[in-house]
Amino acid sequence: MKIILVPILALLVFFCTSCSDKTMNLVENGESDYEIVFTGDATGRQYKSAEVLQTYLEKISGAKLAIVDDNSLNDDKHKIYVGQKNSSELEEHQLAIKAENNDLFILGGSETAVNNAVYEFLEKYLNCKWYAPNAEKIPSSTSISLTLPVAYSYTPEITTRTVHSRLYYKSEDYADKQKVTYEAFPRYVPKARVHTFHRFVPEEKFYESHPEYYAWRGDKRLPTQLCLTNETVLGIVKDSVKAMFERNPEASVISVSQDDNQQYCQCDNCKKIDEEEGSPAGTMINFVNKVAEAFPDKTISTLAYQHTRKPCKTKPLENVLITLCSIECDRSGPIEEKCTDFADDLKGWGKLTNNIRIWDYTTQFTNFLAPFPNIHTLKPNIELFRNNGAKWIFEQHSHNPSELFELRSYITAKLLWNPNLEMEDLLTEFTSGYYEEAGSFVKQYVDAIHARLKDDPDFFLFLYGDPSQAFDSYLSADLLKEYSSLFDSAEKAVVDKPEIVKRVRAARLGVDYAVLEACRKGLAKEYTLIVNKDGGKLEVNPIVSEILDKFEETTNHGNITLMNEMGFTVDEYISSYAKALDVAKQPNKALGKKVSLLTKPKKYANEDPQVLTDGALGGNGFYANWLGFEGNHLEVIVDLGQAQKISTISMAFLQVTNHVVFFPTKVTYYGSMDNQRFVKLGSVENANPLTKKSKVNDIQYFDINKVNQQLRYLKIKAENMGQPPYWHHAAGTPSWIFADEVLIN
Repeated sequence: MKIILVPILALLVFFCTSCSDKTMNLVENGESDYEIVFTGDATGRQYKSAEVLQTYLEKISGAKLAIVDDNSLNDDKHKIYVGQKNSSELEEHQLAIKAENNDLFILGGSETAVNNAVYEFLEKYLNCKWYAPNAEKIPSSTSISLTLPVAYSYTPEITTRTVHSRLYYKSEDYADKQKVTYEAFPRYVPKARVHTFHRFVPEEKFYESHPEYYAWRGDKRLPTQLCLTNETVLGIVKDSVKAMFERNPEASVISVSQDDNQQYCQCDNCKKIDEEEGSPAGTMINFVNKVAEAFPDKTISTLAYQHTRKPCKTKPLENVLITLCSIECDRSGPIEEKCTDFADDLKGWGKLTNNIRIWDYTTQFTNFLAPFPNIHTLKPNIELFRNNGAKWIFEQHSHNPSELFELRSYITAKLLWNPNLEMEDLLTEFTSGYYEEAGSFVKQYVDAIHARLKDDPDFFLFLYGDPSQAFDSYLSADLLKEYSSLFDSAEKAVVDKPEIVKRVRAARLGVDYAVLEACRKGLAKEYTLIVNKDGGKLEVNPIVSEILDKFEETTNHGNITLMNEMGFTVDEYISSYAKALDVAKQPNKALGKKVSLLTKPKKYANEDPQVLTDGALGGNGFYANWLGFEGNHLEVIVDLGQAQKISTISMAFLQVTNHVVFFPTKVTYYGSMDNQRFVKLGSVENANPLTKKSKVNDIQYFDINKVNQQLRYLKIKAENMGQPPYWHHAAGTPSWIFADEVLIN
């Protein structure tokens, strides 16, 4: 920031005070000797900024000040100037608030800066607070006095500030109050914001006739990325960029960037450049620079992301915007501590260009509602970006409601405006203001879960993780009880305030979701799906019933519809959970029985075959109790211990298409009495073969009925499709199958 004058923060005094050299009385006893003077067009943004000031002065005091222009001044009135008066003295993003000769000046170097100045004045000097679009705290007093002198100037170092939250995108007024953009990609061509190669050279149009336009992978061309040394490809992209700018003349930025995978071209020409440049960013920057040369009055944005994140040697042209992405980083601590290679890449790009846009991530995309204790990393990360010259920062939150959604949206916007603000102050301010008497308990929860994560320094907090990963860490059974107790206290504290109770219950969704998943896994005696009642009857755990009902009620009230970025809905989650409860209530002859592997799993569920018969049911993320097989088939044998009559067999499989997890093409069941001679009992084809329109996130049960045989051993073979089809973003890589509970009756 640039401080021109040392600010002496004026105070709002809520009592009538006489005029003196030490005060400026804007309103006394509901009356004012001031009028608001705006500059510019009466239909323009500066007039609207003046109206904002007028509105809130009236809300506070009841006095409605007149708004006039320079040609309609009342000589009997003091002035509050709102606009770009003497704006040549201010930089584009700079604001200034000052008092001179009984007049007040709220100024900015641009219309946006003027608007920011008005909200800065209202918040900093008059103590107005906006916690969410429909949650504000405005003081009430018949008199408003400012303590003199008033002399404040501020220039935000981060000049384009975006928080990917529908709170801002659906309410421009609220975005103005928090000084962030109204959309994720301001000034961009709407259909060319990111991952654009497939838009410029669509495989449906070109791949069959011109495979040479696409990436060489292994021994063939695949339409995963473009061949960036093919001159015809360059020409097609230039033509596409030109056409898009012509269709969108208001846009000044377009993305020329890789598709969302790491299957980049490794043909001899591309490989040679990348080796010389020391990074696959080499071919990218050489290609993008040639596009940028053709559009010198436009900005060509590209990604430094995954395989292109490491800086190359070639400098981007001045009109090339490098969008540097931190997707791989561990979110359990500041990037500079936990993701030093990204910090090094940031510094490396800073040596090549001053035109850097940061694409940072602040939520768990596989589980929007899961507890994700990264809040204390927001400030140091934004400071890191700011300290290395980033003036454009996009904080990709969930867009849709997620854990502590309002709190995260608020704090992130505040820190983008001023990274020097103290996190503790922001947390206290928001929780006490938004949750009122319940705020101290919500803050205790936030502090507690972050402290527990800090006690586990080896935990990798991943954007694509799952609550189950933390059940032996910050989401242990004992800690879940502690968090639940805090929210019980929070609800009791505001029991007579229904609207605040709803806010607290929305904040509680993360803990409730974690408890539901803990019960699915059978984390502790009290955290199970099913309980044994008198007489041995299996019934749904009352804890599950209560939380699931409240979960549904809270999400419905808050219009919270999505569980993750893959489009898995809350309704689908509740339906899937109900299915899990039905499954758990069924008697299962395979429960606890020994499982032997005939093929090798990889990485997930500790590669333990017993997860297939442990009674814990996998959820909609592959971390949660699923046994994974990469590129190979699943083949296992279940030993029932003794011969038993079997009527039905079922096994669950997971699909997460964007993570290369697909249903098996076929599942075949075999039976045996001696574990030597197996007879085929039946096969089940995949009822939903993979297509471009397949459901991204799903669970499917592969069932056979009417077996009616005495068997001791059951062999299951689930066939992996091997590799995704050519059109999938991961073409050429092994595909996964993930399996869970074997059900035998």
